[in-house]
Amino acid sequence: MLESEVLKFFPEPVFKYKFEKAEFFNNELAQYIYNLQKEDLNGLTKSNRGGWHSKDFKLTDQNSIQFKFAVELQKYIFDTFQKFGWETRKNNIRITQMWAIINKKNDFNVIHTHPNTYLSAAYYVKAPKNCGKFIVENPNIAKRHSFPPIAYRNELNLVLNGLDINEGDLLLFPGYLPHKVGKNEADEDRIVISFNVDLKN
Repeated sequence: MLESEVLKFFPEPVFKYKFEKAEFFNNELAQYIYNLQKEDLNGLTKSNRGGWHSKDFKLTDQNSIQFKFAVELQKYIFDTFQKFGWETRKNNIRITQMWAIINKKNDFNVIHTHPNTYLSAAYYVKAPKNCGKFIVENPNIAKRHSFPPIAYRNELNLVLNGLDINEGDLLLFPGYLPHKVGKNEADEDRIVISFNVDLKN
């Protein structure tokens, strides 16, 4: 065996947290989201193929479940900024948009990014088994440009990689990171809340 060292200079992170108060929040969040769906049955069409995409949440009512949820998220966002080595003391870190997607059986989301934001996120309110992986695409397009036949997959030649998710999982990642959602193969709804984070001027 040749002695060697693999130096990985430019990793692309996805920070995965277990939201500590998932049991407290999830039922009320699901109820809030289903009520939004009743008020706006068509929703929006963005990356979703099938499924229902809400308009942005109203985060101004301090007594609402969505506002309380946003407040509880702050420590995870702050921790992600620290892990990146970004300045936090002088910056007004804020959630700029928050919305929900309900994917029923066979619904999925195509590859997309979140422009003009530092961080994006996905929080899993409802995630039955086989409801669709969170899938990221390597943003380095040179990886797809020219390469010899691949004998076995590893982290140095992957173009796509997927993550099984569970209720209460919170993922935070750079807004530029291309990502998509696999097909929901469960008979139950998959409910995710997504949001974007930037700095207030």
